Amino acid sequence: MKRGILGVAMLFMGTIAATTAEADFSAKTIGQDARSPYMRVFGRSLPPIGHVSFCKEFPEECAGSATRDTKVKLTHARKKDLRTVNDAVNRMVHPVSDMSLYGRVEHWTYPNGKGDCEDYVLLKQRLLVERGWPANSLLITVVRDENNEGHAVLTVRTSMGDFLLDNKRADIRTWNDSPYTFVKRQSGRDPKVWVSLTRPSKRRAKPTAGTGTN
Repeated sequence: MKRGILGVAMLFMGTIAATTAEADFSAKTIGQDARSPYMRVFGRSLPPIGHVSFCKEFPEECAGSATRDTKVKLTHARKKDLRTVNDAVNRMVHPVSDMSLYGRVEHWTYPNGKGDCEDYVLLKQRLLVERGWPANSLLITVVRDENNEGHAVLTVRTSMGDFLLDNKRADIRTWNDSPYTFVKRQSGRDPKVWVSLTRPSKRRAKPTAGTGTN
């Protein structure tokens, strides 16, 4: 726990430390190097079904980019943006499963006071874009949580590394200071395209269609 707190304290000082927790993480996500400030990608992956439907409903939110994913310079103002948006959305949205709200397992949309993990992420992404962040620095990411359940977080690509905005946490952590197993995320070039975050094994498993209700 102390190591986790230390990692948060270092987050906005530009120092990323390799910890015991990171070593444990590295063993879980095959192919990732927990010493690196940035995640590796391993080719394309299938997009979550919920995101495909979201892009059909909101095509303007899924327009492609002609450039690579952007690493934003993490200034004091940018750090404040991340804290403000993460705190505001985590407070204003009450966690409820898609089944309870919409009668279906997977439905991605902007929350109206209630929603599941993907809905938190979509709103954080939109609010940061409204504050001037480039969309291709804000990538929806699918992980497996501590209970091996599907979960979604927002990866923010910065000059200091990849950071996570998470409805389960008030603090903002580096990707390698999280307890998650990373599965896949949006491509920085095209938000409709998804890339794998786990090195493929000889016997390739089917990509996860959804993220669950966390």
